[in-house]
Amino acid sequence: MVVSLLLLIVELPETTSLKDKRRVVLGIKSGLQRKFRLSCAEVDLQDSLGFAEIGAALVSNSKSFGDKVLAEAVRFVENGFPVNIHESQIHSERYE
Repeated sequence: MVVSLLLLIVELPETTSLKDKRRVVLGIKSGLQRKFRLSCAEVDLQDSLGFAEIGAALVSNSKSFGDKVLAEAVRFVENGFPVNIHESQIHSERYE
């Protein structure tokens, strides 16, 4: 079993309130869950108006598959939402 993890720190330049931020973050999480079947959550920076930290995870049987899906997920967020990717990290761990 391979667990692949994604950590995204995104800048939200167009948000003017926490309500706007929640709307964008919810859209990102819903899109990742629907399109890629990822488990995801806002994991930090909840009180920051300009940034959000989102974590996502995928369980599969292949490190290369997990890395490929998460790289596609990063491109999906970058191209589909009014955010700037400040940082993205992908990590996979094999469990036997």
